[in-house]
Amino acid sequence: MVTSTNNCDAVSALKNLLGDRLSTGSSILQMHSHDEAYSKPALPDAVAYPHDTQEVSEIMKICTRHRCPVVPYGAGTSLEGHVIPLAGGISIDTSGMNRIIAVHASDMHAVVQPGVTRIRLNEELRATGLMFTVDPGADATMGGMAATRASGTNTVRYGTMRENVMALEVVLADGQIIRTGSRARKSSAGYDLTHLFVGSEGTLGIMTELTVRLFGQPDTISAATCAFDSIAQAVDSVILAIQMGIPLARIELLDELQMKGMNLYNPDMPLAEKPHLFLEFHGTESGVAEQVEMFRSVCEEFGVSEFQWATHQEERNRLWRARHNAYYAGKALRPGAQGMVTDCCVPISALAACIAQTQVLIQQSELLAPLVGHVGDGNFHLTILVDPADDQEMQRAATLAGAVNRLALRYGGTVTGEHGVGSGKRRYMHEEHGAAYALMSQIKSTIDPHNLMNPGKLVTL
Repeated sequence: MVTSTNNCDAVSALKNLLGDRLSTGSSILQMHSHDEAYSKPALPDAVAYPHDTQEVSEIMKICTRHRCPVVPYGAGTSLEGHVIPLAGGISIDTSGMNRIIAVHASDMHAVVQPGVTRIRLNEELRATGLMFTVDPGADATMGGMAATRASGTNTVRYGTMRENVMALEVVLADGQIIRTGSRARKSSAGYDLTHLFVGSEGTLGIMTELTVRLFGQPDTISAATCAFDSIAQAVDSVILAIQMGIPLARIELLDELQMKGMNLYNPDMPLAEKPHLFLEFHGTESGVAEQVEMFRSVCEEFGVSEFQWATHQEERNRLWRARHNAYYAGKALRPGAQGMVTDCCVPISALAACIAQTQVLIQQSELLAPLVGHVGDGNFHLTILVDPADDQEMQRAATLAGAVNRLALRYGGTVTGEHGVGSGKRRYMHEEHGAAYALMSQIKSTIDPHNLMNPGKLVTL
């Protein structure tokens, strides 16, 4: 790695500020050189571990003075190369900023630092009867989830990070500290800056405090799996259920290839190798019973088979643990392979047709690519199994991912429903947004004129 003089000067100044909390150790640099995407890693010049907002502000002032790039880093669980320091510079690791500042139970929201993970927040909330609902599977940090506008299995009922972040404290590139939003449930006061930063992937500023929405823990939870002969039948049953107003809490689709992998990876819970829905209902005991019966009747219209209910917590946990481990289950189909993961999102009315076309593309590529999806909001994911040492296979996988992304655009969708853009999907942004993409670049250049904040991601300057 070639380190610029500016970056060296910034590292020296930051060492005086942070002491041992600025690391240039090779193992630390390696850890911060990549995320969970299959993207080429790049080393930062140093990793900073701030404790509070003021320290982040001082770090940014130094980096701006020396024109040194900065990349915010949470848990490193992102999937499109978001945290890779393409231009070197400083990786700001927020894991030490992990305080739960306040829980306002009556107002049903919490104020947290960005390094708090979603599992830890829910552990702290357990006694309050409240819960934080965004669940991307990984134990991601709140700052990282907001930066990538994460969602997950609960989105169909509770929304994404966009709907669940109420207010932010943000440090800008020049070190200025701003606050956006408030603890009020709604506002008509000015531009919605909170949701400008949610999904900005660290390209506009560093979130140092988040106010997030909470929900009541349900009195009764019931989960189930059900099999169909085709993906179209499964999707059509979900569309009708949503149109009928059945309040589904989780509704996940897994294709037949993914189910084969699930059985290999989870031999203690064998299920038919057919398209499946994994679902969950929340509410009162009587309300859940009514929801279950209504959904069963809908599914019977579409030829459902093998309904299996999981009412006990252990059974539910096992079911959703299996779903969250779908990546590893997919890899069980080809031991030794790596997974190139991609996602897209379409209107749910187009989901069955888009998946059918996707499966044709997979067959033409001669690759294995199991599919899972948050069917309630039209979002689906492929894990394309590849041998990284086989250049031709890697090229076929990249071609397949690109074809699926463009297919989603043709169906009126988006190239990413929840993974975000990072460096991996930046090439599709103009195709999706047209002239609006140029406006994004103008916003970036206004807020970060020296292009120091996570350069090379999301927008091009």
